[in-house]
Amino acid sequence: MSEDSIIGHALKPAKVAKGDSRRARGNRTGFTTGACAAAAARAATVGLLTGTVPSQIVCQLPNGQEATFAVVDGQIEGEASARTAHAVVIKDAGDDPDATHGAHLTADVRLLPDQIGEIVLKGGSGVGVVTKPGLGLAVGGPAINPVPQRNIRANIRAIAAEWLATAGLEVTISVPGGDIIAQKTLNGRLGILGGISILGTTGIVRPYSTAAFRASVVQAIDVAANQGQTAVVFTTGGRTEQFAMRQLPDLDQSCFVQMGDFVKAAFSTALKRRLASIYLGVMIGKLTKLCQGLPVTHAWRAPVDRAILAEAAQTVGAPETVISAIRAAETARFAAEQLAELGLTVAFHRQLAIKAIRSLKNHYPGDYRLTVLVCDFEGRFICRVEQEEA
Repeated sequence: MSEDSIIGHALKPAKVAKGDSRRARGNRTGFTTGACAAAAARAATVGLLTGTVPSQIVCQLPNGQEATFAVVDGQIEGEASARTAHAVVIKDAGDDPDATHGAHLTADVRLLPDQIGEIVLKGGSGVGVVTKPGLGLAVGGPAINPVPQRNIRANIRAIAAEWLATAGLEVTISVPGGDIIAQKTLNGRLGILGGISILGTTGIVRPYSTAAFRASVVQAIDVAANQGQTAVVFTTGGRTEQFAMRQLPDLDQSCFVQMGDFVKAAFSTALKRRLASIYLGVMIGKLTKLCQGLPVTHAWRAPVDRAILAEAAQTVGAPETVISAIRAAETARFAAEQLAELGLTVAFHRQLAIKAIRSLKNHYPGDYRLTVLVCDFEGRFICRVEQEEA
Protein backbone atom coordinates (compact mmCIF):
# COMPACT_ATOMS: atom_id res chain seq x y z
CA MET A 1 0.00 0.00 0.00
CA SER A 2 1.55 3.34 -1.03
CA GLU A 3 1.93 6.31 1.25
CA ASP A 4 -0.06 8.48 -1.15
CA SER A 5 -3.01 6.12 -1.14
CA ILE A 6 -3.04 5.99 2.64
CA ILE A 7 -2.77 9.72 3.20
CA GLY A 8 -5.46 10.51 0.68
CA HIS A 9 -6.10 14.06 -0.50
CA ALA A 10 -3.71 15.61 1.98
CA LEU A 11 -4.06 19.13 0.63
CA LYS A 12 -7.85 19.10 0.62
CA PRO A 13 -9.04 22.15 2.60
CA ALA A 14 -11.05 21.62 5.74
CA LYS A 15 -14.78 21.99 5.39
CA VAL A 16 -15.42 23.80 8.63
CA ALA A 17 -18.51 25.87 9.26
CA LYS A 18 -17.86 29.32 10.63
CA GLY A 19 -19.31 30.60 13.87
CA ASP A 20 -22.18 33.00 14.23
CA SER A 21 -21.31 36.40 12.79
CA ARG A 22 -22.66 38.06 15.91
CA ARG A 23 -19.60 36.95 17.85
CA ALA A 24 -17.71 40.16 17.28
CA ARG A 25 -14.59 38.98 19.07
CA GLY A 26 -13.76 36.43 16.36
CA ASN A 27 -15.49 33.58 14.63
CA ARG A 28 -12.67 31.35 13.42
CA THR A 29 -13.42 27.80 14.37
CA GLY A 30 -10.83 25.34 15.63
CA PHE A 31 -10.55 21.66 16.43
CA THR A 32 -11.23 19.62 19.54
CA THR A 33 -8.63 17.63 21.42
CA GLY A 34 -10.40 14.52 20.13
CA ALA A 35 -10.06 15.54 16.49
CA CYS A 36 -6.39 16.41 16.97
CA ALA A 37 -5.74 13.10 18.72
CA ALA A 38 -7.43 11.22 15.88
CA ALA A 39 -5.35 13.09 13.30
CA ALA A 40 -2.13 12.34 15.19
CA ALA A 41 -3.13 8.68 15.49
CA ARG A 42 -3.91 8.45 11.78
CA ALA A 43 -0.60 10.10 10.84
CA ALA A 44 1.35 7.80 13.15
CA THR A 45 -0.42 4.79 11.68
CA VAL A 46 0.56 5.93 8.20
CA GLY A 47 4.14 6.15 9.44
CA LEU A 48 4.00 2.68 10.94
CA LEU A 49 2.64 1.15 7.73
CA THR A 50 4.79 3.03 5.21
CA GLY A 51 7.94 3.93 7.10
CA THR A 52 7.36 7.68 6.76
CA VAL A 53 5.18 9.91 8.96
CA PRO A 54 3.51 12.51 6.68
CA SER A 55 3.75 16.23 7.33
CA GLN A 56 0.01 16.59 6.67
CA ILE A 57 -2.89 14.24 7.16
CA VAL A 58 -6.55 14.24 6.18
CA CYS A 59 -8.71 13.12 9.08
CA GLN A 60 -12.42 12.43 9.18
CA LEU A 61 -14.11 14.32 12.00
CA PRO A 62 -16.90 12.83 14.11
CA ASN A 63 -19.42 14.97 12.24
CA GLY A 64 -18.45 13.29 8.96
CA GLN A 65 -16.47 16.22 7.54
CA GLU A 66 -12.83 15.95 6.54
CA ALA A 67 -10.09 18.30 7.66
CA THR A 68 -6.38 18.59 6.96
CA PHE A 69 -3.99 18.75 9.90
CA ALA A 70 -0.31 19.67 9.97
CA VAL A 71 1.80 16.96 11.58
CA VAL A 72 5.05 17.63 13.44
CA ASP A 73 7.74 15.54 15.10
CA GLY A 74 7.07 12.49 12.95
CA GLN A 75 9.41 9.69 13.98
CA ILE A 76 9.87 5.97 13.37
CA GLU A 77 11.73 3.87 15.90
CA GLY A 78 12.66 0.22 15.92
CA GLU A 79 12.47 -2.42 13.22
CA ALA A 80 9.86 -4.82 11.81
CA SER A 81 7.24 -5.92 14.33
CA ALA A 82 8.89 -3.87 17.11
CA ARG A 83 8.56 -0.62 15.17
CA THR A 84 6.81 2.35 16.76
CA ALA A 85 5.57 5.45 14.95
CA HIS A 86 5.22 8.84 16.61
CA ALA A 87 3.24 11.88 15.43
CA VAL A 88 2.10 15.18 16.94
CA VAL A 89 -0.74 17.53 16.03
CA ILE A 90 -0.76 20.93 17.72
CA LYS A 91 -4.25 21.96 18.71
CA ASP A 92 -5.61 25.09 17.09
CA ALA A 93 -8.71 26.23 18.99
CA GLY A 94 -9.47 29.02 16.51
CA ASP A 95 -10.82 32.13 18.17
CA ASP A 96 -11.78 30.18 21.25
CA PRO A 97 -9.98 30.99 24.53
CA ASP A 98 -9.49 27.30 25.23
CA ALA A 99 -7.06 26.11 27.91
CA THR A 100 -5.89 23.37 25.54
CA HIS A 101 -5.08 25.71 22.65
CA GLY A 102 -1.53 24.93 21.54
CA ALA A 103 -1.45 21.55 23.28
CA HIS A 104 0.61 18.87 21.54
CA LEU A 105 -1.76 15.96 20.93
CA THR A 106 0.64 13.06 20.53
CA ALA A 107 0.12 9.53 19.23
CA ASP A 108 2.46 6.55 19.41
CA VAL A 109 1.37 3.51 17.44
CA ARG A 110 2.86 0.00 17.45
CA LEU A 111 1.89 -3.41 16.14
CA LEU A 112 0.30 -6.08 18.33
CA PRO A 113 1.08 -9.28 16.40
CA ASP A 114 -1.06 -11.53 18.62
CA GLN A 115 -4.22 -9.37 18.77
CA ILE A 116 -5.66 -9.62 15.28
CA GLY A 117 -8.14 -6.88 14.44
CA GLU A 118 -7.80 -5.11 17.78
CA ILE A 119 -7.11 -1.41 18.25
CA VAL A 120 -6.02 -0.96 21.86
CA LEU A 121 -6.33 2.66 22.96
CA LYS A 122 -4.28 3.87 25.92
CA GLY A 123 -3.69 7.14 27.69
CA GLY A 124 -0.15 8.34 28.16
CA SER A 125 1.45 11.21 30.02
CA GLY A 126 -0.75 14.30 30.25
CA VAL A 127 -4.02 12.48 29.58
CA GLY A 128 -6.17 12.36 32.69
CA VAL A 129 -7.11 9.20 34.53
CA VAL A 130 -10.76 8.64 35.48
CA THR A 131 -11.15 8.13 39.23
CA LYS A 132 -14.92 8.56 39.69
CA PRO A 133 -17.96 6.97 38.05
CA GLY A 134 -20.48 8.98 36.09
CA LEU A 135 -18.44 9.99 33.06
CA GLY A 136 -19.37 7.03 30.89
CA LEU A 137 -15.73 5.91 31.09
CA ALA A 138 -14.06 3.10 32.97
CA VAL A 139 -12.68 4.09 36.37
CA GLY A 140 -8.92 3.74 36.16
CA GLY A 141 -8.92 4.24 32.41
CA PRO A 142 -7.86 7.23 30.32
CA ALA A 143 -10.12 10.28 30.04
CA ILE A 144 -10.71 9.78 26.33
CA ASN A 145 -14.41 10.29 25.77
CA PRO A 146 -16.48 7.75 23.80
CA VAL A 147 -16.87 9.84 20.62
CA PRO A 148 -13.12 10.57 20.30
CA GLN A 149 -12.41 6.90 21.00
CA ARG A 150 -14.66 5.84 18.15
CA ASN A 151 -13.25 8.54 15.90
CA ILE A 152 -9.65 7.51 16.55
CA ARG A 153 -10.45 3.88 15.80
CA ALA A 154 -12.47 4.75 12.69
CA ASN A 155 -9.61 6.80 11.24
CA ILE A 156 -7.16 4.00 11.87
CA ARG A 157 -9.42 1.32 10.39
CA ALA A 158 -9.93 3.47 7.30
CA ILE A 159 -6.25 3.15 6.39
CA ALA A 160 -5.09 -0.02 8.15
CA ALA A 161 -7.81 -2.57 7.32
CA GLU A 162 -5.35 -4.89 5.55
CA TRP A 163 -2.91 -4.83 8.46
CA LEU A 164 -5.67 -5.39 11.00
CA ALA A 165 -6.59 -8.61 9.19
CA THR A 166 -3.33 -10.12 10.48
CA ALA A 167 -2.40 -8.08 13.57
CA GLY A 168 -3.60 -5.49 16.04
CA LEU A 169 -2.48 -1.96 16.82
CA GLU A 170 -1.79 -0.21 20.11
CA VAL A 171 -2.37 3.55 20.12
CA THR A 172 -1.15 5.65 23.03
CA ILE A 173 -2.40 9.23 23.20
CA SER A 174 -0.38 11.64 25.32
CA VAL A 175 -0.22 15.38 25.87
CA PRO A 176 3.11 16.76 27.13
CA GLY A 177 2.35 19.24 29.91
CA GLY A 178 -1.26 18.08 30.08
CA ASP A 179 -1.09 17.87 33.86
CA ILE A 180 -0.33 21.60 33.99
CA ILE A 181 -3.05 22.47 31.47
CA ALA A 182 -5.56 20.45 33.49
CA GLN A 183 -5.14 22.79 36.42
CA LYS A 184 -7.00 25.42 34.36
CA THR A 185 -9.98 23.10 33.89
CA LEU A 186 -12.61 21.49 36.13
CA ASN A 187 -11.19 18.00 35.60
CA GLY A 188 -10.16 17.57 39.22
CA ARG A 189 -13.70 18.14 40.40
CA LEU A 190 -14.97 15.53 37.95
CA GLY A 191 -12.45 13.03 39.25
CA ILE A 192 -10.14 13.24 36.23
CA LEU A 193 -6.61 13.44 37.59
CA GLY A 194 -3.16 13.94 36.14
CA GLY A 195 -4.05 15.46 32.81
CA ILE A 196 -6.61 16.76 30.36
CA SER A 197 -9.61 15.05 28.81
CA ILE A 198 -9.74 14.11 25.15
CA LEU A 199 -13.10 15.58 24.16
CA GLY A 200 -15.30 16.54 21.26
CA THR A 201 -18.56 15.32 19.78
CA THR A 202 -18.22 17.01 16.37
CA GLY A 203 -14.48 17.60 16.11
CA ILE A 204 -14.96 21.35 15.78
CA VAL A 205 -14.50 23.98 18.46
CA ARG A 206 -16.65 27.03 17.91
CA PRO A 207 -15.64 30.44 19.28
CA TYR A 208 -15.86 30.88 23.02
CA SER A 209 -16.34 27.18 23.66
CA THR A 210 -20.06 27.22 23.10
CA ALA A 211 -20.16 23.54 22.22
CA ALA A 212 -17.35 22.48 24.53
CA PHE A 213 -18.59 24.49 27.50
CA ARG A 214 -22.19 23.34 27.05
CA ALA A 215 -20.98 19.74 26.92
CA SER A 216 -18.96 20.22 30.11
CA VAL A 217 -22.04 21.60 31.89
CA VAL A 218 -24.11 18.57 30.93
CA GLN A 219 -21.29 16.23 31.88
CA ALA A 220 -20.82 17.83 35.30
CA ILE A 221 -24.53 17.47 36.09
CA ASP A 222 -24.46 13.85 34.98
CA VAL A 223 -21.51 13.18 37.27
CA ALA A 224 -23.34 14.70 40.25
CA ALA A 225 -26.47 12.67 39.54
CA ASN A 226 -24.52 9.45 39.01
CA GLN A 227 -22.84 9.98 42.37
CA GLY A 228 -26.26 10.08 44.02
CA GLN A 229 -26.44 13.81 44.60
CA THR A 230 -29.98 15.23 44.76
CA ALA A 231 -29.03 18.91 44.53
CA VAL A 232 -27.11 20.94 42.01
CA VAL A 233 -25.78 24.48 42.33
CA PHE A 234 -25.51 26.47 39.09
CA THR A 235 -23.17 29.43 39.04
CA THR A 236 -22.03 31.74 36.26
CA GLY A 237 -18.31 31.74 37.00
CA GLY A 238 -15.58 31.27 39.57
CA ARG A 239 -16.54 34.15 41.87
CA THR A 240 -20.21 33.19 42.12
CA GLU A 241 -19.19 29.58 42.63
CA GLN A 242 -16.93 30.43 45.56
CA PHE A 243 -19.74 32.54 46.98
CA ALA A 244 -22.24 29.67 46.63
CA MET A 245 -19.83 27.22 48.21
CA ARG A 246 -19.59 29.46 51.27
CA GLN A 247 -23.38 29.58 51.50
CA LEU A 248 -23.85 25.84 51.05
CA PRO A 249 -20.93 24.22 52.88
CA ASP A 250 -22.72 20.92 53.45
CA LEU A 251 -23.02 20.10 49.77
CA ASP A 252 -20.46 17.91 48.04
CA GLN A 253 -18.13 19.64 45.61
CA SER A 254 -19.59 17.66 42.72
CA CYS A 255 -22.90 19.50 43.22
CA PHE A 256 -21.37 22.80 42.09
CA VAL A 257 -21.54 23.35 38.34
CA GLN A 258 -20.38 26.46 36.52
CA MET A 259 -23.12 26.74 33.91
CA GLY A 260 -21.72 29.99 32.52
CA ASP A 261 -24.24 31.32 30.01
CA PHE A 262 -25.95 27.99 29.33
CA VAL A 263 -29.17 28.21 31.31
CA LYS A 264 -31.26 25.95 29.10
CA ALA A 265 -28.63 23.22 28.92
CA ALA A 266 -28.18 23.31 32.70
CA PHE A 267 -31.85 23.27 33.65
CA SER A 268 -32.88 20.78 30.98
CA THR A 269 -30.21 18.33 32.12
CA ALA A 270 -31.08 18.80 35.80
CA LEU A 271 -34.74 18.11 35.00
CA LYS A 272 -33.84 15.06 32.97
CA ARG A 273 -31.79 13.79 35.89
CA ARG A 274 -34.71 14.50 38.28
CA LEU A 275 -32.62 16.49 40.73
CA ALA A 276 -34.75 17.58 43.64
CA SER A 277 -33.09 20.91 44.39
CA ILE A 278 -31.55 23.54 42.15
CA TYR A 279 -29.64 26.49 43.57
CA LEU A 280 -28.44 29.48 41.59
CA GLY A 281 -25.47 31.65 42.56
CA VAL A 282 -25.59 34.91 40.60
CA MET A 283 -24.75 38.60 40.41
CA ILE A 284 -27.07 41.28 39.11
CA GLY A 285 -26.17 41.10 35.42
CA LYS A 286 -26.93 37.41 34.94
CA LEU A 287 -29.77 37.67 37.43
CA THR A 288 -31.48 40.17 35.15
CA LYS A 289 -30.85 37.93 32.14
CA LEU A 290 -32.54 35.10 34.04
CA CYS A 291 -35.54 37.35 34.55
CA GLN A 292 -35.64 37.78 30.78
CA GLY A 293 -35.99 34.05 30.23
CA LEU A 294 -32.97 33.79 27.94
CA PRO A 295 -31.78 30.22 27.23
CA VAL A 296 -28.25 31.57 26.75
CA THR A 297 -27.23 34.70 28.63
CA HIS A 298 -24.12 35.68 26.67
CA ALA A 299 -23.95 39.37 25.75
CA TRP A 300 -24.16 38.65 22.03
CA ARG A 301 -27.56 37.00 22.48
CA ALA A 302 -29.36 39.94 24.05
CA PRO A 303 -28.54 43.00 26.16
CA VAL A 304 -29.71 43.43 29.73
CA ASP A 305 -33.34 44.55 29.76
CA ARG A 306 -33.19 47.86 31.61
CA ALA A 307 -36.98 47.95 31.88
CA ILE A 308 -36.79 44.99 34.27
CA LEU A 309 -34.24 46.82 36.40
CA ALA A 310 -36.32 49.99 36.39
CA GLU A 311 -39.46 48.09 37.37
CA ALA A 312 -37.69 46.43 40.30
CA ALA A 313 -36.31 49.79 41.41
CA GLN A 314 -39.78 51.31 41.25
CA THR A 315 -41.26 48.43 43.26
CA VAL A 316 -38.83 49.01 46.13
CA GLY A 317 -39.49 52.75 46.23
CA ALA A 318 -36.66 54.32 44.25
CA PRO A 319 -37.36 57.94 43.18
CA GLU A 320 -38.34 58.65 39.58
CA THR A 321 -35.03 60.35 38.83
CA VAL A 322 -33.16 57.14 39.66
CA ILE A 323 -35.64 55.01 37.72
CA SER A 324 -35.20 57.21 34.65
CA ALA A 325 -31.42 57.04 34.98
CA ILE A 326 -31.58 53.23 35.15
CA ARG A 327 -33.67 53.10 31.98
CA ALA A 328 -31.02 55.13 30.17
CA ALA A 329 -27.98 53.34 31.61
CA GLU A 330 -25.91 50.73 29.78
CA THR A 331 -25.33 48.23 32.58
CA ALA A 332 -27.09 46.42 35.37
CA ARG A 333 -24.24 47.40 37.65
CA PHE A 334 -25.30 51.03 37.38
CA ALA A 335 -28.71 50.11 38.80
CA ALA A 336 -27.12 48.17 41.65
CA GLU A 337 -24.91 51.10 42.56
CA GLN A 338 -27.81 53.56 42.49
CA LEU A 339 -29.97 51.39 44.74
CA ALA A 340 -27.03 50.84 47.11
CA GLU A 341 -26.77 54.60 47.63
CA LEU A 342 -30.44 54.58 48.64
CA GLY A 343 -29.94 51.71 51.09
CA LEU A 344 -32.17 49.47 48.97
CA THR A 345 -29.64 46.85 47.88
CA VAL A 346 -31.30 43.86 49.53
CA ALA A 347 -34.87 44.80 48.60
CA PHE A 348 -33.87 45.53 45.00
CA HIS A 349 -32.02 42.26 44.48
CA ARG A 350 -34.81 40.31 46.17
CA GLN A 351 -37.27 41.67 43.64
CA LEU A 352 -35.06 40.56 40.78
CA ALA A 353 -34.54 37.13 42.36
CA ILE A 354 -38.29 36.68 42.74
CA LYS A 355 -38.82 37.58 39.09
CA ALA A 356 -36.01 35.23 38.04
CA ILE A 357 -37.56 32.32 39.94
CA ARG A 358 -40.93 32.95 38.31
CA SER A 359 -39.35 33.08 34.87
CA LEU A 360 -37.27 29.95 35.37
CA LYS A 361 -40.14 27.91 36.81
CA ASN A 362 -42.24 29.00 33.85
CA HIS A 363 -39.63 28.07 31.26
CA TYR A 364 -38.46 24.89 33.03
CA PRO A 365 -41.46 23.48 34.92
CA GLY A 366 -40.84 20.45 37.07
CA ASP A 367 -40.86 18.90 40.49
CA TYR A 368 -37.80 20.60 41.90
CA ARG A 369 -37.18 23.29 44.51
CA LEU A 370 -35.44 26.43 43.27
CA THR A 371 -33.37 28.77 45.42
CA VAL A 372 -31.54 31.90 44.26
CA LEU A 373 -28.45 33.16 46.07
CA VAL A 374 -27.34 36.66 45.14
CA CYS A 375 -23.95 38.25 45.75
CA ASP A 376 -22.31 41.55 44.89
CA PHE A 377 -19.35 42.04 42.57
CA GLU A 378 -16.93 41.13 45.34
CA GLY A 379 -18.72 37.86 46.03
CA ARG A 380 -20.37 39.13 49.24
CA PHE A 381 -23.80 37.85 50.23
CA ILE A 382 -26.81 40.04 49.44
CA CYS A 383 -29.84 37.79 49.76
CA ARG A 384 -31.28 34.31 49.51
CA VAL A 385 -34.72 33.82 47.98
CA GLU A 386 -36.69 30.56 48.04
CA GLN A 387 -39.27 29.69 45.40
CA GLU A 388 -42.03 29.89 48.02
CA GLU A 389 -41.37 33.64 48.22
CA ALA A 390 -42.06 34.04 44.51
